[in-house]
Amino acid sequence: MLDLFSPQKVVYNGGIANVKEWKISCYLEVMSGGVPTTNPNLELRDLFLPLLETCDKLFIEWYRQQKACNNNSVMKKMKVNGNDGELKVNRLMTFITRYTPNPGEQALLKHIDGAGKVDGSVVIALPMDRWSSTLEVNSFDGHGGGLTFWDGRGRQEIHYDTRVGDVCFIDRAVWHQADPITKGTRWALVIFYTIQ
Repeated sequence: MLDLFSPQKVVYNGGIANVKEWKISCYLEVMSGGVPTTNPNLELRDLFLPLLETCDKLFIEWYRQQKACNNNSVMKKMKVNGNDGELKVNRLMTFITRYTPNPGEQALLKHIDGAGKVDGSVVIALPMDRWSSTLEVNSFDGHGGGLTFWDGRGRQEIHYDTRVGDVCFIDRAVWHQADPITKGTRWALVIFYTIQ
C-alpha cells in the first residue's frame, strides 16, 4: 500500500470543515464524471478489492438491520419492486486518507459524507505505518485521532477512539469528523455507498 499511495489534490467548496484543497487522500474509485478526480488509482483499488467486496457485504447487512429497526418502508418498497428484500450496493467513492500532525493533514473536521448524497459510509482504521516510525511514535495513546459524531439535534457529541481494524458504519447525513492527531501517521479507508 505504501508504494502505491499517491495523494491527489482535489478542490471542494470548503463546507463547514472549511477545507477547500484536500491533498491527503488517494482515490481508488470515483463518482460518475470523474468527481472528485479523473485519475483513480486502479492499482491500489485492485490491491484492496477483496477488502472492498467484504465491506460491501458488511454494509448491506448493517443497512438492512438499520432500516429494519428504524424504518421498514425501505424493505417494503424493495418487496414491491420485486427484489424480495435483496439489497445491492454501489460504491460511489472509495479513498484512502493518510493523517499526519502536519498542518492541513491532522483531521477532517465536522462534515457530512458526500454532502448527503450517499446512503451510508464505511470507515476502516488501517494498520499504521510502522516501517517509517517506531511503535512509540505511532502510538496514539493521548495523541488524538478517532471519530466524533453528533446526534441529529447536535446536542450530544459521541467520540470513538478507533484502533487498527475497527470498522465504523455511518448512516446518511450524519455529522461527524476524523479527530485531529498530534503525532504519528494514521490511515483510513473510506467508502461512500448508495443502495440500488
